[in-house]
Amino acid sequence: MTKIHHSAIVTHEIDESLRFWRDGIGLEISMDTSFDGDWPTLFGAPTEKLRSIFLNEPGDTDPEAGVVELVDFGPGLAANVVNETPQTGFFLLSLNVDFDATLARLAALGLGGEPRQISTHGIRMAVVRDPNGVLVELIEQRSSRPPA
Repeated sequence: MTKIHHSAIVTHEIDESLRFWRDGIGLEISMDTSFDGDWPTLFGAPTEKLRSIFLNEPGDTDPEAGVVELVDFGPGLAANVVNETPQTGFFLLSLNVDFDATLARLAALGLGGEPRQISTHGIRMAVVRDPNGVLVELIEQRSSRPPA
């Protein structure tokens, strides 16, 4: 059986990325490790050292799926150019969240920018950006919707 294990984000500012994904979105660190490897061959990376931080949903019983990985190759990486128009290739990372609580945490931390929000088919959605420019779609969990 095939299932997605993790999505990786190369970060140029690891502490700010942790604030966004851990403190703002509400994920928990399940692994924080540095690795030596032939990353230049495998990824075209600038170094043979990387720091990998796995973040999971709190209380997740399957830490081997649905992981957001922050990858730090060290200083010297330029920030991503943020495109406002969809481009071919990676578009966004989409999460089911406690909608109001997540937006409130991000606002209190001054992270994510001004959320773009819509409601479709009775489900609220918002888009914010992580500190690396990654578009993050927040989808209201059905259990967090207010009663009609």
